[in-house]
Amino acid sequence: MSTWREGRTESATLRQMASRRKPHPGRIFLLSPANCSGPRAKVLLSERAQFELAVRLRRPQGVAIGEAFAFVSGLYFKGKLVYSLAFARPPDPGAALAGSGALVITPSAGLRPVETAVTADALRAFAGVDIAANDPRYRRPLLASARALDDEIGPECDVVLLGSIASAKYVDILTEVFGARLRFPIAFVGRGDMSRGGLLLRCARSGEELTYVPVQGAVRHGPRPPKLTPIKGILK
Repeated sequence: MSTWREGRTESATLRQMASRRKPHPGRIFLLSPANCSGPRAKVLLSERAQFELAVRLRRPQGVAIGEAFAFVSGLYFKGKLVYSLAFARPPDPGAALAGSGALVITPSAGLRPVETAVTADALRAFAGVDIAANDPRYRRPLLASARALDDEIGPECDVVLLGSIASAKYVDILTEVFGARLRFPIAFVGRGDMSRGGLLLRCARSGEELTYVPVQGAVRHGPRPPKLTPIKGILK
């Protein structure tokens, strides 16, 4: 039996975020994945876990992959999720792959909309695959789904990577398909994961979108920017 359950969850939080997006098309986001073999993933996947998300994950319908990865990764992925749902402008919100305009890069299932249902077995399968550009279990599904997405969104839609551009594991595969259309937030340069997550949550809260630049030819390393001023309750 397949460990991946196709379909979309009925997450009230994701639907509410998606409803606040601007109506005109033109931009989708690709979110780098969470570490499915890390300590928080093990907590979520524990058969003894009784908190609400873990209980729902064990049910046949699963949970939204965006919800699962936000728990596993914490602030960084939550920032990517909230930000992408606030600012995505998919050409066709009802399209099979582009969906809400926010898609997750997965270890072995290519690109999946953040509202796609995922089961505990699927997360365990993800944990067994190395996210490396030369691993065919990761590369082939990502390349195939990126090409399908490119066909679906057309040539005018921007594609923004919310993830690291410092290594080849995302960039090489995605630029093979999207070329100069692949962009990233220039404010990410020099920031660590926690700082990026906090920045994205602040931008989603204020409604101020970041500036994007092409990945090709971009400066991938830079000086660390000043620390963000703490905001009480930013994670709520």
